Amino acid sequence: MKRRRARLELVEDRPVRPHKTRFDEERHLAPIQPLTDAQARYLDALANSAQVIVLGPAGTGKTYIAGTRAADQLRQRRISKVVITRPNVPSGRSLGYFPGSLEEKIAPWVAPLTEAMKERMGPAAFEIALKTGDIEIVPFEVMRGRTFKDCMVILDEAQNTTTPEIKMFLTRIGDDCQVIINGDVSQTDLREVSGLRTVIHLVKSRMMQIPVVEFTRDDIVRSGICAEWVKAFEESNL
Repeated sequence: MKRRRARLELVEDRPVRPHKTRFDEERHLAPIQPLTDAQARYLDALANSAQVIVLGPAGTGKTYIAGTRAADQLRQRRISKVVITRPNVPSGRSLGYFPGSLEEKIAPWVAPLTEAMKERMGPAAFEIALKTGDIEIVPFEVMRGRTFKDCMVILDEAQNTTTPEIKMFLTRIGDDCQVIINGDVSQTDLREVSGLRTVIHLVKSRMMQIPVVEFTRDDIVRSGICAEWVKAFEESNL
């Protein structure tokens, strides 16, 4: 597997706000460095496009890069908010069986994203941002009628959206937003056509100017055993 060695500097076209904020905790973090060519294409797309679709198997860095990018944008005050959502399609029990509010119910489901953000921002800054609404976890049940502006919106596990759901999600997007749609169409839990497949078809057939970054099992960086299991399931058509 060919790996990128050069450090990728992210291109930003919005000025950093000069005033001090609660995120200024002297956390001097290096820019995200791609580990594979596909990750470099993903970072390039995030730096230059308002909407990005990223596809591929587990362990390729799709969610981690999205969460880290969101944390950096929020810490640098290039956006006012990060909105995180995902469809509540379980492989076992329904989301409704978990205790708490809708936001508390969905929190464990979006943990991969929020953990990446917490690692990048620091636990204290993350918790402050969550309490003040700078990071918002929005269940699909309450999204209709909302408009998202001046923020980054991340839809994780998008392969489990239906076509009406992903249509509803995409029509919530207002001005000055960046949208990341993240999923693996080989792992849908739906019995109907995945909304993610519908969106990919629309983007490609209508030649929309929306990057679709596709990872393969050769891009898995989580671990060797993760790559072996993905390979085993793919080659067995499971």
